[in-house]
Amino acid sequence: MRQSPPGSADPLEQARMLERVHGAVLSGEPTRHRPRAVVFESWRRSLRARVDPDGGCPPVSVDGRALDGLRDTHPLRPWVPLLQRTLLDAADGAAQIMIITDAAGNILWRHGDPHVCRDADRVCLAEGTRWAEEVIGTNAMGTALATGGPVQIHSAEHLVRTYHSWTCAACPVHDPETGALLGTVDLSGPLRTMHPALPALVAAAARLVEGELRLRAAEQDRALRERSGHHLSSAVPGALLSPSGRVVQSLPGSALSAGDRVDLDDPAAATGSPDRTELDELPGGYLLRVRGPGSARHGARRLELGLLGENPPTARIGGRTHRLSLRHAEILTVLALHPGGLDARHLALLLHGERGNPVTVRAEVHRLRGVLGADVLRTRPYRLQVELDSDLARARGALDRGQVGTALRLRAGDLLPDSESPAVRDERDELRACLRSAVLDHDVVQDLWEFAHSTAGHADIEVLERLAALLPPGSARLARVRSKLDRLVDEDR
Repeated sequence: MRQSPPGSADPLEQARMLERVHGAVLSGEPTRHRPRAVVFESWRRSLRARVDPDGGCPPVSVDGRALDGLRDTHPLRPWVPLLQRTLLDAADGAAQIMIITDAAGNILWRHGDPHVCRDADRVCLAEGTRWAEEVIGTNAMGTALATGGPVQIHSAEHLVRTYHSWTCAACPVHDPETGALLGTVDLSGPLRTMHPALPALVAAAARLVEGELRLRAAEQDRALRERSGHHLSSAVPGALLSPSGRVVQSLPGSALSAGDRVDLDDPAAATGSPDRTELDELPGGYLLRVRGPGSARHGARRLELGLLGENPPTARIGGRTHRLSLRHAEILTVLALHPGGLDARHLALLLHGERGNPVTVRAEVHRLRGVLGADVLRTRPYRLQVELDSDLARARGALDRGQVGTALRLRAGDLLPDSESPAVRDERDELRACLRSAVLDHDVVQDLWEFAHSTAGHADIEVLERLAALLPPGSARLARVRSKLDRLVDEDR
């Protein structure tokens, strides 16, 4: 029995023969020809996934803003114009369309002949649809993703009959930095556009993009060495790492060499020194360091934070006091409340809720590290690696010890009163509620008086009533409290 590869024969005659093979194989009838091995194995995978050969179109997996978001962040985005020039110009007059998918088979971009695009729309060969084998059966894009190599699928080699009037060739694209599959590039068109050279053309386009990615990585390596190479010191062995953990530069004699890989989630595995391995985020990469047994620890430094009250928040370290922006004060507050550290996603969520953007948070943290020092605010996870003192912690500590008067004096006002950060707002409300509860429980006149004249208690009727019950008759304080109570009661009416 002979295989039936698409070759130099007339595409329409080839399609008719493939149609007979398709029908015979799926019905179990004998046939002189059989599908190519790559096609037959793809049919088997597709049928195991319960793809119906008489089924309809692929699902719309992403659209609208979700599609825009995938495009904006996809590594192939910068190379779409290059692929257009390479594939569509080379296929000039061939009435084809170029398609780029992500690694899941979602079509992110489609360009080419307008007439073919309209025909493609009618069969859902459109941006936002998913073309993995398990959802739409054998096709060049999905089969290239499944096999990891260039594939040409012609006419009835598509499992689903809807696409028997189409021919396509696709090749996967990999990230040369990590080896990760990024997606596929594809040329599709009507049957007459089939040509045996198409797989080689899309493969050349894929290799061209991978070469560009490799050049970009080399340029980023050079920039990282020039910008951050001074961090490497023979006194503190270490290495500069790319964003994926590849060693870009290390000192002679280091256990790590250029090209080695470090697991960014477990950098100590590469050094064998869990207690002394430090990983700092840098612009465009990371700095991995191994501290000697006798070297100074970053935690010996002391950071003092002023976060309570109407005055601008401050941070004091190394004898210098820094006036903080509200955004930086919020970041330091949240990190102070989570000494174990937070990743960028969790930090963004606590700072801004569901609308939080980890990319924006990383940029703010980078700026804050420039103010306080990279040895103070550490990365992966983000955390404060210092001896920390804050007016918030002192007020909290006094409350925990039952020292209500001390807590009142330490609490100069609300925590970052202008902040709308969910985590800051929750902590602010909780501190206020705990302080109020403690003041009411202790029944100390001076504590009630101070709380009643604070921002938190100036309109608290229950506190004023308790204070009025404790103040001696005829006292000036009692008269003021009763006057204020009368005014508040009148306002509530």
